Amino acid sequence: MSEPIEAVIFDIGNVLIEWQPERYYDRTIGEDRRRAMFAEVDLHAMNDRVDRGENFREVIYETAEAYPHWRTEIRDWHDNWIELATPVIPHSVTLMRTLRKKGVPVYALTNFGIESFDYAQTQYDFLGEFDRPYVSGHMGVIKPDPRIYEMVEQDSGLSGARLLFTDDRADNIVAARARGWLAHHFEGPEGWAEALVAHGLLTEEEARP
Repeated sequence: MSEPIEAVIFDIGNVLIEWQPERYYDRTIGEDRRRAMFAEVDLHAMNDRVDRGENFREVIYETAEAYPHWRTEIRDWHDNWIELATPVIPHSVTLMRTLRKKGVPVYALTNFGIESFDYAQTQYDFLGEFDRPYVSGHMGVIKPDPRIYEMVEQDSGLSGARLLFTDDRADNIVAARARGWLAHHFEGPEGWAEALVAHGLLTEEEARP
């Protein structure tokens, strides 16, 4: 007989909140200029530094100074950050809250900076509702490094198939499964709802938007 699931773990970006920086820049500077900037500046590597715990503003402003012809645009990653991290995915939030109402512990495991997560919590109330928030900036390591999954296990006292995890990135799912976690590759809230029903955590009615 399989072990019961004792906690459900949500990624945040593209699971609870859309995270599409390219879309923001397409809107503000146009697709051609955005493509040119992303080709020249590794903005996702810049963001990884923040997610590992370096100071949000300092990293972005330092990068902006290294590319002065893109200074204003790069600073937007900090100054208008909430416009990059929007909109909310309402059905996912409903699923999270329904699980908690049923007494299922809900954790976050997210690549997120310290200051940016603090700010996001002031904009999105549900980010303060996790039973345990595992935020990479505070942990000093980002997914899919196996160490971050190990840290969750050590802190929660749970491991293997007692954990059900969803994430939009396939590499993060592979890393979780390598540790024996149950994992669902998030491609939309409907599929995640179906997975929660299949695992017996929600009824079909409870899983509806």
